[in-house]
Amino acid sequence: MTKSKKRWLMLILLAFISALLLAIASTAISIYLYGNKVDTTKADAAIVLGAAVWGDEPSPVFRERINHAINLYKNQHVNQIIFTGGVGEPNEAAEAIIGKNYALARQVKLNDILTETESRTTYQNLKNARAVVATYKLNKFLIVSDPLHLKRAVLMARNLGMDAYPSPTPTTRYSSFRSQMDFLIRETFFYFVYLVFKI
Repeated sequence: MTKSKKRWLMLILLAFISALLLAIASTAISIYLYGNKVDTTKADAAIVLGAAVWGDEPSPVFRERINHAINLYKNQHVNQIIFTGGVGEPNEAAEAIIGKNYALARQVKLNDILTETESRTTYQNLKNARAVVATYKLNKFLIVSDPLHLKRAVLMARNLGMDAYPSPTPTTRYSSFRSQMDFLIRETFFYFVYLVFKI
């Protein structure tokens, strides 16, 4: 191979790497900005994306999501709350059931709560929630999760045919710079995975 060909190949490789890094950086920035928008949209229901539970209690991350959904409900931004999430560990209650019990203890009416207890991923949370609401007259949804999670989650929901809008938790356990960067890196990766595989 001649020196000129090697040089051209090196330039092409550098251009490809630069374009890839630019795409990753711009996507990460858009994920960060998307989750920090304040939206006062009202909807039929809030869909609370599942997270870990600790015994019979929601983990701190899940608790913040539930609290935000309860506030939306009590302030009449939504009429119902849909809890999602199955069983993470053997002998644990489903995430959705823990969320439901937590909300009931805080004066959310039983008839205003729906659950799905089979999902293990964000995509399954939303797909199963859509199936649950199929027999109800619920058409517009607020997706409740941590700010950095919402760009991917809302894209998934809309691709499933749902009229969905982001509703980020105003408080989050991912508050330190390091935890936010770890979450952002992970979300950026899974955002690209979703764009490619749609799962």
